[in-house]
Amino acid sequence: MTQFTVHNKNTASEKAKESLQKAEQAFGFAPNLIGVLAESPQAAKAYLDLNTLFSSTSFTPSEQQVVLLAISRYHECHYCIAAHSTVAHMQNVPAEVVEAIRNDQRIPNRQLEALRSFTTAVVDKRGWVTQQDLDAFFAEGYNNRHVLDIIVGAAQKTISNYTNHVSETPLDEAFVAQRWTPPAENLKVAVNAR
Repeated sequence: MTQFTVHNKNTASEKAKESLQKAEQAFGFAPNLIGVLAESPQAAKAYLDLNTLFSSTSFTPSEQQVVLLAISRYHECHYCIAAHSTVAHMQNVPAEVVEAIRNDQRIPNRQLEALRSFTTAVVDKRGWVTQQDLDAFFAEGYNNRHVLDIIVGAAQKTISNYTNHVSETPLDEAFVAQRWTPPAENLKVAVNAR
């Protein structure tokens, strides 16, 4: 597979350095994902801008992590699941919620399970959700704005999940404790499909 550079302030272009600095301010360090995205200043900026936008949506911080983890779990992104599991723990998202998403299981909390399930349906069906999907989501107190906010999260995670797949982004030390790998049966399917 093609090698991708994990850029830093010394190797990034002038335009990309701004994104690396913004990431350091937001996260306390420049994650390897941003270093990889810095190859394209536009990709790095798009991801960080979407991150800022998604963090100001109608969802609580815990709900945001449910959305981001659910999308990353669907895409089987080892990097983002580890990163968002770490952030979720920092934001006091209950461990059973995080573990349920990581293991593709139902969340014990009905409202968060509706959010996880609907988010997964949006990604799986590429937006072609059914009225039944919407009704189940709305029955737990969500509305049209929440649907659109999930799509913002999906845009953000598509950039990062796909980048991590293509580049095999190395996991940052800060996320190692939450390391995750796809189940072996899924890896076999992916390898056989090549």
